[in-house]
Amino acid sequence: MRIAAGVEYDGSAFCGWQYQEHSPNVQAVVEKALGKVANHPVRVMCAGRTDSGVHAAGQVIHFDTDAVRSEFSWVRGSNSNLPPGVRLLWTREMDETFHARFRAQRRYYRYVIFNRPIHSACLHKRVSWEYRPLELPPMQQAARHLLGEHDFSAYRAVACQAKSPVRTLYQLDLRQQGPFIIMDLSANAFLHHMVRNIAGVLMRIGAGEAEPDWARQVLELRDRTLAGVTAPPDGLYFTRVDYPAQFELPGGADNPGAGGVFDFFSVI
Repeated sequence: MRIAAGVEYDGSAFCGWQYQEHSPNVQAVVEKALGKVANHPVRVMCAGRTDSGVHAAGQVIHFDTDAVRSEFSWVRGSNSNLPPGVRLLWTREMDETFHARFRAQRRYYRYVIFNRPIHSACLHKRVSWEYRPLELPPMQQAARHLLGEHDFSAYRAVACQAKSPVRTLYQLDLRQQGPFIIMDLSANAFLHHMVRNIAGVLMRIGAGEAEPDWARQVLELRDRTLAGVTAPPDGLYFTRVDYPAQFELPGGADNPGAGGVFDFFSVI
């Protein structure tokens, strides 16, 4: 049978999601924990690979197994074998038409910027710190240039292996909450470092070092070397994945992880 699962993790202790033989990675610890519950080796497929240091509140995976276990047993059994920074949130039995990566329709990320002269000791590795005062309206104005379907060559890593740089960005919203600037994005898919490169461009604009139209100019040049710095991974969270309604997976407001993870930004 095929099992889908939701995964939450603190990425600061890992060199990304993807399996690497000589580096700590989220995929390896998840597969090991699931394998202990299944009593056989397990290989998982994820909705989207995250980079070193990037967190997830709503990663979705699937795996195939002959083991018959209840949803409770998959979740509790796996979590008892996972390190504290990784948790299974839910599981669902699926049919063979489900695929965590290829059936995903939209992916969502949140980037959290902590904007004050001194970094927070309590939020180390949880938020991206920017000491320069940032003005939100120019960042919001610049963000509008990036919405829609574009060639995002200038906003992806030089080493990105995606066959096409064309992506559709459905959402790029920015809001301020005390010292936090929160950026929410959704797209059909994201390129390597795409969110962090967008954040880097918008922060430079917010700091007054470039005009809002620079975001459009960077996009049209299609040259990564002209696009400025890549923002740190610390404040980046993979928050949600949308699938066709037929699969009836948790998502949005029903996501059992995202709400609790992000409520702390409202109370600090």
